[in-house]
Amino acid sequence: MPYVTQLVDKGTSHSFIAEAKPPTVTMPRIKALMTGSLPGFIDIIMNLNSPVLLEDSLIWQAKTAGKRIIFYGDDTWVKLFPKYFVEYDGTTSFFAPDFTEVDINVTRHLDTVLKREDWDILILHYLGLDHIGHISGPNSPLVGPKLQEMDKILKKIHLSLLSKLQEGEASLPNLLVVCSDHGMSETGSHGGSSEEEVHTPLLFVSSAFTKRSGSLKQPELVQQIDLAATLAIGLGLPISRNSIGNLILPVIEGKTMREQLRFLHLNGFQLSQLLQANVPAYEKDPGFEHFKVAEKSHGNWIRLYLEENSSEVLLNLGKKVLKQYLEALKILSSSLSKQVAQYDMYSMMVGTTIILEVLFLLLLSLPKALSSRAEFEVPLSSPLFSLLFYLICLMLCTVHVIVCTSAESLCYFCSISWLISVGVMMLISALMCIILSALGKIFMNNKLPAKNSAVSNSSWSELDVLILAGTLGHVLSLGASSFIEEEHQTWYFLINTLCLAVCQEICRHYFLLKESDFQFSTVLKQSVEDFKETGHFKQVDVPACDSKLNKFATSAELRKGSEKWIGLASPWIILICCRLLRSLNQTGVQWAHRPDFGHWLTSSEHKDELSLLAAISLVMIFILVQRRCSLVSKIAMALGLLGIYSYRAAIGNVVFPWQQSNKDVSKGIIEARFVYVFVLGIIFTGTKDVLRSQVISADSKTKVTGLWEIYSGLVLLAALLFRPHNLPVLVFCLLIQLIMTRCIWTPLKFDAAQITIMHYWFGQAFFYFQGNSNSIATVDVSAGFVGLDNYVEIPAIFLTTFATFAGPFLWAIHLLCYLSSEGSRHSAAMGHGCFCYALLHSIPVAVYIILVTGLRYHLFIWSVFSPKLLYEGMHVFITAAICVFFTAMDQKQSQKIQD
Repeated sequence: MPYVTQLVDKGTSHSFIAEAKPPTVTMPRIKALMTGSLPGFIDIIMNLNSPVLLEDSLIWQAKTAGKRIIFYGDDTWVKLFPKYFVEYDGTTSFFAPDFTEVDINVTRHLDTVLKREDWDILILHYLGLDHIGHISGPNSPLVGPKLQEMDKILKKIHLSLLSKLQEGEASLPNLLVVCSDHGMSETGSHGGSSEEEVHTPLLFVSSAFTKRSGSLKQPELVQQIDLAATLAIGLGLPISRNSIGNLILPVIEGKTMREQLRFLHLNGFQLSQLLQANVPAYEKDPGFEHFKVAEKSHGNWIRLYLEENSSEVLLNLGKKVLKQYLEALKILSSSLSKQVAQYDMYSMMVGTTIILEVLFLLLLSLPKALSSRAEFEVPLSSPLFSLLFYLICLMLCTVHVIVCTSAESLCYFCSISWLISVGVMMLISALMCIILSALGKIFMNNKLPAKNSAVSNSSWSELDVLILAGTLGHVLSLGASSFIEEEHQTWYFLINTLCLAVCQEICRHYFLLKESDFQFSTVLKQSVEDFKETGHFKQVDVPACDSKLNKFATSAELRKGSEKWIGLASPWIILICCRLLRSLNQTGVQWAHRPDFGHWLTSSEHKDELSLLAAISLVMIFILVQRRCSLVSKIAMALGLLGIYSYRAAIGNVVFPWQQSNKDVSKGIIEARFVYVFVLGIIFTGTKDVLRSQVISADSKTKVTGLWEIYSGLVLLAALLFRPHNLPVLVFCLLIQLIMTRCIWTPLKFDAAQITIMHYWFGQAFFYFQGNSNSIATVDVSAGFVGLDNYVEIPAIFLTTFATFAGPFLWAIHLLCYLSSEGSRHSAAMGHGCFCYALLHSIPVAVYIILVTGLRYHLFIWSVFSPKLLYEGMHVFITAAICVFFTAMDQKQSQKIQD
């Protein structure tokens, strides 16, 4: 940006590095820029459809003061501040593949609006650079031309303002502010708290600034929320009531000492008023005490100023007061940033109570749910018609009325309709009564004689102990911020340890099996010899029996020998696959900056290698998936995978061997929709078979075929949404599932609970193998716009969610397909799998919610714990959907059990 660099070098501007607080997404950052407050993490969800901002803001103050505001750009501003602009033209910000039209829609207004005199504030929000980062990353060759385009636009605006000043059309000095709402990570995304995401440029250019002499200094670090207070002072407006930002002093250094002190006093007075409103013992706050000292010194300076003392005395005292004010503002802002976060404890307690009740009910149902009948009894009739239910419900409604009528600040649960509130109270009461009823039944059953009870005396294996210890260890690790930041290391360790434990089980199984076969053969031969000696069964051809027995033993030994060595090698092959996947994507915080194989592949110099890897991966996906598909689905799968490569070639990620390197890239909408046709076709075919088996005929084979075809359609969808360098993740996922199915689960005859836990663990590990983390910045937003030519909210949310949680989702669906296809298993296997999957995710979620509530004032609550809570919340919805699907597929079995 040569023109901007020229402005900075001239010394007629002030440049800073503005530090944003997480979450670094657009809507919360706009709120921070205009209000000076710290938005909450719930604003990430609100970012999808921004509500009207009712909080006091710079825009509201300017509108109240009669300022005429014009806006062009991101329509998030229009949603936040409706009816505040005299003229506006909003552009949808969520369609990331659009690099040019979103900016052209803003620039086309400039020539006209810069010549007009009917506005006081002009706000322009360009989106092209952000979209390039989402799609191609910060190192994309498109970034340079886009920055040059922005430089030309800034030059046009600045020269227009200077010409108006020179021609006498402007009576007051103008101010040009260049800033960014957030930064960009190395992958081109944002939302987290890394240095690249929170550090943003901030540039003030004005004709009122005096030219500074000397060498340029390193840009000073300021807070992004300081902009609201600085602009309010510059425009002569009151500072927003909830602003906790400080005045950026270098911007007003050209003013007289009296004006500088007055501006700082206004800022300090506003912060002290906010402190009084939020902190009962505000007089003891160090920031308030410093402000009172500075205010007293300011009074002494004013007295000397009115007495017309020497300028040197005034200057020295003024500098002292200035430092006192700055120190007081800094402490006040720091105190307020810790105090103004008001938590809705009532609503949090209601939600936590429901989650704990559900978890406790699952734990009480554990014995029956994992029994041979897989019963999950929820006695509804007796608790709902009991006096206890109505008493608890009445008590909770009374508490709700008292809290909502006496609370000083309106909580979310009090703001919803009374009908929904009463429904929630009834739900809590019903769950409480059901738990008490279940406890009563357990207590009564314990008093009965044990002769009729089927008590399992089976001992725990080493694998069971490992699974229990790993699950509990992961739950306990959620209380430490470092373990949450590097949670992928926990899952990598668990699956590696699981592979070693499985290897031990395989060794025990095959070596003990070999010994037992030898003993069985010896006993059988000895019995034949006994028969021969005693003269029994004289009609039997004993030599023929010996020959057949020897042939049978030889073939069995050969088969068992090959199975043994393949089985012994399978855990080590899985370990090698996992190690290769770890080197593909660096994730977490500590080592995320280190180069990995994915970065090497996505660089522009290695497009040929990426193309070859993507082609091989797509071929491998077809080989691994087509085994259980019908002929029509195999053809659709092949054409769909070919369409995926064509789509990636169209948008410039990969190249065909005959394709010219300078070929223009497109959005690939036609190619992506071509793939969607085959995805929907395969899923529809599978769904038709499943419905036919569930409704028309109880044909388990048809149901299994339908489930595998649905799984194949989801694999094709994941291949379309994954970036080309991540396609090996999908290949290894399918390969590990095949190895474990043929070499581990079936030969070793693991029960459904153990297989479910293994699926859950590998699903969690593959979530991180994709390059995900517990930071919002690793969400690949570009997946939500594959095949879309404009922003459509529901498809974009679904595609982004599926691409993010593809690992856990595919492993869960594979669990359903595997348990359904194993005809030799007990009919309760599906029920066991569904219950274990729900319980596995309920335990960490319930514990984590309690931990986050207790750690709500932790230093890293916004940067570490809150993003993890959002991921867990979304994972709960996915788990609930999977369990509903499990229950629907197990409906026939449930009916058979009841019959």
